[in-house]
Amino acid sequence: MSSPLQNRRVLSGMRPTGPLHLGNYHGALKNWIELQYQYECYFFIADWHALTTGYEDTSRLEEFVWTMAIDWLAAGLNPGVATLFIQSRVPEHAELHLLLSMITPLGWLERVPSYKDQQSQLSDRDLATYGFLGYPLLQSADILLYRAQFVPVGEDQVAHVEITREVARRFNHIYGREPEFEHKVEKAIKSLGSRNSALYRALRKEFQEKGTADALAKARALLESNARLTVADRDRLLGYLEGTGISILAEPEALLTATPKVPGLDGRKMSKSYGNTIGLREEPDSVAKKLKAMQTDPARARRNDPGDPEKCPVWELHKVYSSPETQGWVQAGCRSAGIGCLECKAPLIEKVLEEITSIAKRAQEFEENPELVRGIIAEGCERAREAARNTLETVRQAMAMDYR
Repeated sequence: MSSPLQNRRVLSGMRPTGPLHLGNYHGALKNWIELQYQYECYFFIADWHALTTGYEDTSRLEEFVWTMAIDWLAAGLNPGVATLFIQSRVPEHAELHLLLSMITPLGWLERVPSYKDQQSQLSDRDLATYGFLGYPLLQSADILLYRAQFVPVGEDQVAHVEITREVARRFNHIYGREPEFEHKVEKAIKSLGSRNSALYRALRKEFQEKGTADALAKARALLESNARLTVADRDRLLGYLEGTGISILAEPEALLTATPKVPGLDGRKMSKSYGNTIGLREEPDSVAKKLKAMQTDPARARRNDPGDPEKCPVWELHKVYSSPETQGWVQAGCRSAGIGCLECKAPLIEKVLEEITSIAKRAQEFEENPELVRGIIAEGCERAREAARNTLETVRQAMAMDYR
């Protein structure tokens, strides 16, 4: 049966390419922690995606997967409200990716902005593989498999959601005329119960004959709130209501999230590729040393040179960690040379250490109980597989591949 919250489902994933850093935490993970209490959330460790740029050495992949699981739990993801799982343990991701690859034009993949961007940024790696070209389609399969309505992304990632919408639209156009559609619709209407069946028919007639928006909205609400319906039957009745066929794969929407800019130690975006990160569970002494040496405004060559916080990467971290009062102190002190760069960094270092020490303490508890972590992920994988199987069953039926 479908969940009544299915239309408020969120899906996102993260590649296990090494220990998480502050950029991962503030750029995605912290937002997920808030979303899990507002939506039905599925979060997965994208180990297959990790192969797209790191296929040549998988010796530490298992270590990175379990480290990520612990980082997520320590940071605050709650397996009681969110489904946490490993991508490769739900093989339906691969099957849907394969089926979608049969209908997706090559040009769609080649025009994804990050395709050429990553090729230039990672020029030291051999990325002339189908896996790298096809990773946006695997992402689409990840999303469509769970019929997610929302995908939390920053503005630079909207293109990945858009190609997913295009793929879903193309699939629905090719396979959305289901055999015996009207017969299955009638069966689905009866499953609503006599009262709701009559109400649905009346609302559909009003919308079809008069185009009444209110009737359409009421009929949609009736279907969304009915827990008796399967996902496939709900889609059939929505399609029948609007005068179309079945929408087999739901088109997701980008859930734009405000992600703070977290600069690396050299001022560029914090990234393992640049070697400029601060680890989420890094030793406090190492973190303090890195931050003390972090690049600042080049204009402040000497202690008494005034500076401009807007040109200083440290200021971006203050915007993430510091209170308005501290930020005001930084602005005034830097511009007047009233404080030096080490003075400016002192309250920031304190806040960063407070955060990572707290996460590291919780992580240690999970590290000391690995069976608990494996159990949490195993349960999440089973929940994810159940949702994935439902979608694949509908997809196979639409493609006439549900052989008996």
